Amino acid sequence: MKRKHLGKATISTMIAFSLVAAGCQSGSGTNKESAPEGSPETVVSKDGYPIVQQPIKLKMFSRIAPVNGPFKDMPVFQDYEKTSNVQVEFTEVPTDGFQEKKNLLFASNELPDALFRSGLTPLETIRYGTAGQLIPLENLIDDYAPNFKGLMDQYPEIRSAITTPEGHIYALPAVVTLGAARTDKKWINQAWLKQLNLKEPETTEDLYNVLVAFRDKDPNGNGKQDEIPMTARASSGPGLGLPVVSMMSGSFGLDLQLGYNINLENNKVDIWMGSERNKELLIYLNKLYNEKLLDPEVFSHKEAQYLAKQASGTAGFFFDQTNNPFLEIADQYTGIAPPEGPHGDRLQSQGAPVPRDFGAFAITSVNKNPEATLRWVDYFYGEEGSTLLRFGREGEHYELKDGIPYYKEEFLKSGNQAKITPYAGGGAPHLISDKVASYINPLQVQEAQSKLDPFMPEIRYAAPMFDEETARKVDVLRNDIDKYYEEQSTKFIAGSLSFDKWDEFQATLQKMNIDELEKLYQDAYDAMNK
Repeated sequence: MKRKHLGKATISTMIAFSLVAAGCQSGSGTNKESAPEGSPETVVSKDGYPIVQQPIKLKMFSRIAPVNGPFKDMPVFQDYEKTSNVQVEFTEVPTDGFQEKKNLLFASNELPDALFRSGLTPLETIRYGTAGQLIPLENLIDDYAPNFKGLMDQYPEIRSAITTPEGHIYALPAVVTLGAARTDKKWINQAWLKQLNLKEPETTEDLYNVLVAFRDKDPNGNGKQDEIPMTARASSGPGLGLPVVSMMSGSFGLDLQLGYNINLENNKVDIWMGSERNKELLIYLNKLYNEKLLDPEVFSHKEAQYLAKQASGTAGFFFDQTNNPFLEIADQYTGIAPPEGPHGDRLQSQGAPVPRDFGAFAITSVNKNPEATLRWVDYFYGEEGSTLLRFGREGEHYELKDGIPYYKEEFLKSGNQAKITPYAGGGAPHLISDKVASYINPLQVQEAQSKLDPFMPEIRYAAPMFDEETARKVDVLRNDIDKYYEEQSTKFIAGSLSFDKWDEFQATLQKMNIDELEKLYQDAYDAMNK
């Protein structure tokens, strides 16, 4: 699917700002609200810059990652303020504790004008939207978000992923048109393969044999059995999945559609947890774990430890989106295709949808300038704004090569890359395309992605938007089911729970109403495809 070019807009019709959240009605070319007595009228441009002729100030609540510097020092916000005439005052909340602060924000009703990089869940957007704390954006998007609207037209799955059953859009996601930014590659130590005269594994049985060789034949040549044949991220928390399961599930015919453990076949939703294919997957991982082929810390190590294992060169096979963690030894690794499983399945099931990072931006009901606010964020859904957000200033932080921005070598050596951009740490509302991803999508990553592309689903469906009542039911069901599934799966893999208990495992999932959960997803999928 080719992308449309979302070029710079030219200054044209000036329209007046309206407090009506449903948007503006057509008139004689200029729409105005009656300004508060004693205050100047705010006029918002539909295209071109500045967004407003008279400067305005917005307050935004945002997550700040450990790697980031203060937002006020970031070139994107300094320069864009001058261009747009919109000054943003950020309340920066660290990742640890962000969810609690966000909950308190809505509970106290002490709202900012907007939430940036906010990670709102579908349930939160529906709950706060229905309560009137977030405003609907669907009528404003046509006039004040040309970049985002163009992306929705190009990728219809964006609209279905963010629209409530009642037809409202309360939050915008990050939009990732670059396939390589939506998958974790399967990295294997090609230096070890060469040292041991082995070929890249094509099947799960091949992979097993390669991992045995990595364990037993001292491929790093130091005389020590210190190699880690295979590793993966640990779970980020209860209900957030087991990465090692999702990374290998495609080899056993298990997809991850609708943001869950779901296969879609002939428009039928199948939650595969507890299925026979699921059992075969866990038996395979248990074999790897028992034979010390799978990292014994795969369920416990921290993110920093996992990244350090990549950078150390002692890992044989692992998963990550890009090669940034092991850049200094990048030549040691190459990407491989999903191994073919025992039934001939070869699916790249792990991956994010085009509307990634749901709930990245939302506007609250206290905002007196919703049109200007939407125009402000829309800039980042075009290539010019995304480049500024991700790369900073041309000449100072990056240079263009064949029209593509690349960080300058001297700037990369400074170690300040993550401090100047809110994209570092994830979750910022913006466009990630092949035009703005040179840092995360160098040639090595592109080649690794090309190994996965033939095995990617045509559409990766995002989690559906349920109505509030249904969302609460799903939340209750999944809280119990996901916790139980992940706890028991961990025990099956680690060998602390015998597969003789599989029937009990299945029966418990049934008692927890997994069939009811499946029906709720089926109904939502059917509604998405009407």
